[in-house]
Amino acid sequence: MKTTPLLLDDIGNVRERKNLYLKELFEAEAAGAQEEVRRIKAARSDHPYIVSLKEAQARETQFLLELKKKTDEFERTLASDDPLKKLKVDTFEAREKAAFYQPLRELSYDFELEDRINHFRLHQLPRIVADQESLRERIAVVEAELSRERSQDHGAYEQETVRFRTERKMRLSEEIDELKEKRKERLISDKAYTNEKKMAQLKTRDDILARENSHPVKLLEEELRNLRHRLKADKRLALKVLESDISDVRRKTPVETEQRFPWRSIVSIPFPGIGQFLNKQWQKGILFLLASLLIYLVAIPYALGYGNYQGSGISGLISLAEGGARLDRSIIFMVEGIIAIFLLVFAAALLLISFKDVYTTEKRKTQGIRPFTWFESRQTIEEKGFPYLVSLPALIVIVFIVLVPIMTTILISFTNMDPQHQSKFQWIGLANYKLIALGQGIAGSAFWLILGWTLIWTIGATTVAIAIGFFLSLLVNQERLKGKKFFRTVFLLPWAVPAFITIMFFSIMVSSTGPITQILKTLTGQIINIKNSSLLTRIFLIFLQGWLGSAYIFLLSTGVLQGIPSDLYEAAEIDGATSWQKTMRITVPLILFQTAPLLVGQYTFNFNNFSIIFLFNQGRRFNPTHYGNLAESTDIPISYIYKVTIQNQYQGIGAAITIVISIVLMFVAWLGYRNTKAFKEEKL
Repeated sequence: MKTTPLLLDDIGNVRERKNLYLKELFEAEAAGAQEEVRRIKAARSDHPYIVSLKEAQARETQFLLELKKKTDEFERTLASDDPLKKLKVDTFEAREKAAFYQPLRELSYDFELEDRINHFRLHQLPRIVADQESLRERIAVVEAELSRERSQDHGAYEQETVRFRTERKMRLSEEIDELKEKRKERLISDKAYTNEKKMAQLKTRDDILARENSHPVKLLEEELRNLRHRLKADKRLALKVLESDISDVRRKTPVETEQRFPWRSIVSIPFPGIGQFLNKQWQKGILFLLASLLIYLVAIPYALGYGNYQGSGISGLISLAEGGARLDRSIIFMVEGIIAIFLLVFAAALLLISFKDVYTTEKRKTQGIRPFTWFESRQTIEEKGFPYLVSLPALIVIVFIVLVPIMTTILISFTNMDPQHQSKFQWIGLANYKLIALGQGIAGSAFWLILGWTLIWTIGATTVAIAIGFFLSLLVNQERLKGKKFFRTVFLLPWAVPAFITIMFFSIMVSSTGPITQILKTLTGQIINIKNSSLLTRIFLIFLQGWLGSAYIFLLSTGVLQGIPSDLYEAAEIDGATSWQKTMRITVPLILFQTAPLLVGQYTFNFNNFSIIFLFNQGRRFNPTHYGNLAESTDIPISYIYKVTIQNQYQGIGAAITIVISIVLMFVAWLGYRNTKAFKEEKL
């Protein structure tokens, strides 16, 4: 780390060095005079400044020893139960230190800092002590007055309070009667009557409380509570202000050091906390020491297999229980190996954070900036680190309930986990992905047929839902329409009613004996069984999901429509725009700008809409010629994956299909979001 002849304090001020030895040394280095540098280093111990500094430091050591004895003697002169004992002792120490460091402040910045700190303490501590003593004296006086008042008879005052309460309530009754008369005579509205009545009741309550609280005993009790609160709060606030002032002095007072190489940060790399202790940041060092314990007692042992339920850490992730006991399961070895990886990632992050903290402190110190005290570190954490501290629990939860399952799914896709290899399975590389790409094996050509139908289903069902919802919102938004509340309630029912109820209802309605089937038979003279026809089932599913999804689109569009200023339509009408032009040039662009990201989400949702496909007829119609023994003609990837994995135990190929579909879906969703105007204008 580079060291310059000049110093910087924490607020960026350039300061001259007081350490004349370092000043000469760094000036020689800056000039490139290597011979002069060697001469200065060789004569270090005899340098006049170093000699003076060592003499001052020796006097300081002796002074501190003597001050300890003086402080103990002074402390013995104070009452043992004196609540201000520590403050008085601190004041005594500050007075002695200020007198000692005052003549030495020009010798070094350390002495100057001690002098300035103790002058601050000497200025503020006596005032804190005086304020505390004043409050305690006042508390004693109030307690005496309160004791005297409690012993006296206040019967007359209490009777007067009861009389006042009765009269005030009677007056309130009269005021309410007057308001009723005004409302009856139509001088005020019902709403004004309600507001005036409420205000009169509140005023009556306040008057009664004010009268009751003016009781001499209650007044003294309230004052006593306030004084006791001030006794704690004022002291805490005053000491915090003093700490803040001292922190400000430290920021403006540089430090001088001969250190060049960041050896503390290097030493602390394997053991977080050591560097902080070497920098005399004790509280921070304890926190990082806990991080060391987490690394060496939890993360690394777990990665090596200690503390695992069945697995053997990282090695178990590689072996997948191959050659293990009969009861060992590969999936447990895999999950525990993944957890071990994340624990090692956390450990590496803690090591990096610790190293960066120590290195930054050392680098700043070579520039002249003093290491943070615990007070300053805590302030920095509260101001800059608060978002990270709040996010940390969420990050940990996300790792174990989101990332671990995702990693498990990804890794399973590279294994042969199937009905014959449930307990123990092996790595097979890209074989599952090869089967999908070539349409072979258990995946067969069904995957590509299912994907083609899914694209039609996603585009068709979502587009129908958007069209219906948007049309209904435009219809209900017309000023000439009566009963808007009724229609809005009806159009929201598909969203309010649980979807599975609607799906099962229509599934029964179009069954071979269902009412819709019977109506179609009566009208056409033919039996039209929708559930036994792949084409009819697909068409019916698209329109059914269009109706179910329209309520959400209706709600979104209605909210946007109500927020469009009427001035826009009035201006367009003045310019001669037709209703169609106003709709296409004003309404549609504004609705799309507000709802486009949510509409993209609707396409993504329908791509994985498992419930309607599975509940309607569980993916029928069955067609083994094209779809094999697992898939069915109306399956979409999510229902196909369910049948492959849950019902038939082909987890390996199912995981591979999941990964492929997820990547495609994320890419398509990203394209959709990227092309929305709201995304381009950074409104998301």
